[in-house]
Amino acid sequence: MRSDFSLDQHRSTGLVEVLDRVLDKGLLIAGDIRISLAEVELLTIRIRLIVCSVDKAQEIGLDWWKHDQNLAPGQTRDRLTTENESLRRQVRQLQKRLAGTSARTSVPAARRGGTRSRRPAR
Repeated sequence: MRSDFSLDQHRSTGLVEVLDRVLDKGLLIAGDIRISLAEVELLTIRIRLIVCSVDKAQEIGLDWWKHDQNLAPGQTRDRLTTENESLRRQVRQLQKRLAGTSARTSVPAARRGGTRSRRPAR
């Protein structure tokens, strides 16, 4: 019985070593699946799979989980709150500008000094 136990332990150690190497170095699997009928391509699926550790992913620039709102909701909420406040300020500035412009255009022509030539009625 002891020999079976040591064999299972050796296999798990081998698996741990393989996983450690894969996660440390990274593993890329790439492939395309094309479905055609009578030489007419109907569907193309491109598959890209990278298996690596978080440290390795950050090292190669794959840190999408930092910006994913489902994985980091607190950070995204703070960023969205700041962006919303900035947009609200811009809208208020534009509304003030628009209100100032509409106030100037509502002044009658006589006050602006403009005269219109009127044709006599026939």
